[in-house]
Amino acid sequence: MKYLCLIYGLEAAWAAQSETDRNRIYGEYMAFTEDIQKSGHLLGGEELQPTQAATTVRVRNGKVSATDGPFAETKEQLGGYYLIEAADLNEAIQVASRIPGARDGSIEVRPIQEME
Repeated sequence: MKYLCLIYGLEAAWAAQSETDRNRIYGEYMAFTEDIQKSGHLLGGEELQPTQAATTVRVRNGKVSATDGPFAETKEQLGGYYLIEAADLNEAIQVASRIPGARDGSIEVRPIQEME
């Protein structure tokens, strides 16, 4: 079964880290990515640009509006994702728990609704 692991964290805390600390964390992500690639869990994943690069699109009464930024202000921001293959939710949770961002942010694990 496919699961999307959404990585949430504090953009301000990330920006405040030293380059050395950010490089160390990137190294942890690279090692994690390599590990789940070798284990066959990895289907895809990317880091996202900061929320200031986001655009929210809405259609109301047939009219399209696009506004800068995310849909709603939240404590944590979506920073990236992994699309994984796992036997079940328990295995997906085990994979997600190893994502470096889980230590100081949160990982939302959501099953993919597969179309027939």
